[in-house]
Amino acid sequence: MTLENKLLLRRIGLPLILVILVVGCSTDGESGPNENNLPDGTDVSQNRKAVGDSASDLLKDTNFSEIFFEIFYVSGLKPSQTTLDNFENFLSLRLNKPDGISIELREISSPGQDVYSIADIRSLEDEIRTAYNQGGTLKVFGLFIDGEYSENTENGSVLGVAYRNTSFVLFEETIRGFSGQPLAPSTTVLETTVLNHEFGHLLGLVNAGTPLQSAHQDEQHGRHCTTEDCLMYWTAETGEGLINMISGGAIPELDAACLADLQANGGK
Repeated sequence: MTLENKLLLRRIGLPLILVILVVGCSTDGESGPNENNLPDGTDVSQNRKAVGDSASDLLKDTNFSEIFFEIFYVSGLKPSQTTLDNFENFLSLRLNKPDGISIELREISSPGQDVYSIADIRSLEDEIRTAYNQGGTLKVFGLFIDGEYSENTENGSVLGVAYRNTSFVLFEETIRGFSGQPLAPSTTVLETTVLNHEFGHLLGLVNAGTPLQSAHQDEQHGRHCTTEDCLMYWTAETGEGLINMISGGAIPELDAACLADLQANGGK
């Protein structure tokens, strides 16, 4: 689901609180000053476009043969190594990056807010991000943050947002709250599912920068897949739906239709 559509689903009859991951597009291309002591000539605008605008570059090696992730986390909310390993494996299976995929973690203090809007998250990124596209290396920003999303409702709590072409945030404190519920999947399984799902939107799934090869967009639920056990199905973004979707602790995978879309756009 993209921020353009801003669909916070309200389903009647689900026994547990809905956990909505608002994902997708957020903004037109932006430009700004050369903050954070960036090298002269750094073009930050290339990393401040709409979600899906860099799908082809993320998948192909034509313009970028390497990808680098600068991932920040609030103290005490570091993603597990297993989550990072799972994510890197997911990337390796889908992206053509012959010169490698690398992830660097950076710890930050809490910004001190209980609630964050996307404007807050963008501003924080602009303050702390140091890695922007350079040469043949495409650079991605990630954030694991405390607090909660400003558009949460009594029917839905946001777990993650993909809000620029190379930027995403996970509301890690919220994720851990749900993973602590009885019979819920582990934090690592929830982290991995949300992380892979968010990055799926950066890859342009479904129909948000990576063209459809078949009719499998669930338009009622935004940029999601119609296949119920696909990583990009809309219930991968809800608490009860996600818990029911994850069987035996298995992380949902992309279905054949989503894989065909990625391959047609230059992915594996």
